[in-house]
Amino acid sequence: QVQLVESGGGLVQPGGSLRLSCAASGSIFSIVNMGWFRQAPGKQRELVATIQSSGTTNYRDSVKGRFTISRENAKNTMYLQMNNLKPEDTAVYTCKLAELRLGAVSAYWGQGTQVTVSS
Repeated sequence: QVQLVESGGGLVQPGGSLRLSCAASGSIFSIVNMGWFRQAPGKQRELVATIQSSGTTNYRDSVKGRFTISRENAKNTMYLQMNNLKPEDTAVYTCKLAELRLGAVSAYWGQGTQVTVSS
């Protein structure tokens, strides 16, 4: 029903910046929220940031002040601006969309994009 495609990952030096994009397509009823997750080698997937339908945002403590989540509703596109990147930010970043359909929430995931922070 819904497809998510991430882009913008790559290799960057510590202190550098990257902007990730997540484009949603397909039959979307009503977006509850969207978010970014990441998974580093040897670690579980963790929540990075979310943005609710109201526009309210939440961030993982370790990225507060460095990352900014935003969206363009007309294009069903979400962004993650990452500044002052650190080696510990290295991970596969995946976007998630949660939509409300017939009273139930469905979640959709992208394929992920690699972010590598290294000097």
